Amino acid sequence: MEQSNHSEMEKKVLNVLDQIRPYLQADGGDIRFINLTDDNVVNVELTGACGSCPYSVITLKNGVETAIKKAIPDIKSVEAINV
Repeated sequence: MEQSNHSEMEKKVLNVLDQIRPYLQADGGDIRFINLTDDNVVNVELTGACGSCPYSVITLKNGVETAIKKAIPDIKSVEAINV
């Protein structure tokens, strides 16, 4: 992926995460952007209550991933990684 396109897509991802963050924080959690891979996979870390919540996978896939893919159709998936 061309660097400028990658940077632009990363900025868009960060913007969407900033829009989602207040909802996660309302439940005692948060989300941290880790990176955007060359094959358009967003890696994030769920922190706080979201890091240990049994429903965090549902939140990640049905909430975060859906919002990001709606805003940026080129994104393939959003994955939580433990740092």
